[in-house]
Amino acid sequence: MIQLSGTQIVIRDWKLADKDDCIFWRSPGQYWQKFDGPYYPRKTKEEIIDLVDEQCEKIKTDSFEAPRKNLAIADKNSDKLIGQVGWYWESKETNWLCAGIAIYDPEFWGHGRGYEAFGLWTDYLFQAMPEIVRVDLRTWSGNFGMMKLAEKLGYTKEACFRKARIVDGQYYDSIGYGVLREEWEEWHPQGFQKDLAD
Repeated sequence: MIQLSGTQIVIRDWKLADKDDCIFWRSPGQYWQKFDGPYYPRKTKEEIIDLVDEQCEKIKTDSFEAPRKNLAIADKNSDKLIGQVGWYWESKETNWLCAGIAIYDPEFWGHGRGYEAFGLWTDYLFQAMPEIVRVDLRTWSGNFGMMKLAEKLGYTKEACFRKARIVDGQYYDSIGYGVLREEWEEWHPQGFQKDLAD
């Protein structure tokens, strides 16, 4: 069971108790989805239910993948689900991955929870995958919160593809950030979790 603690949140394995909140927050029409890759097609509620049911089967059979592809973000005091972190391969052949985060409820935005969760997630990815030398974060120029988060964590803006995304009929830039393992380890030699605790 993975559980990494910040001061306000934990990132942890999914629990059966997350099921209803997971379906609610991932279903179409939630405000956070206006910022999280709004140029991609959304899954239907039925598809979301199927995905959550698959996730519940993994919980029941304790068949989580290693390293984890995603973890839940929960409030540290109540353990209530407030978001998720995840990653996908940009190029598995060259150990190049992209990581992401979503905090579902806007009431939890802007108070450092995303900073804690994504910092812990970056740390986890570097520790769990010794072969990777970098972690990427991709966003778009309308998502000011994500760009601010990347910069606060020390990610370097490495790419700007101008007018590459369409949101609500307008063009936006696609933005790429990255952090190298040696940079991250220099900033957090004892680990990000230890730095949060100090």
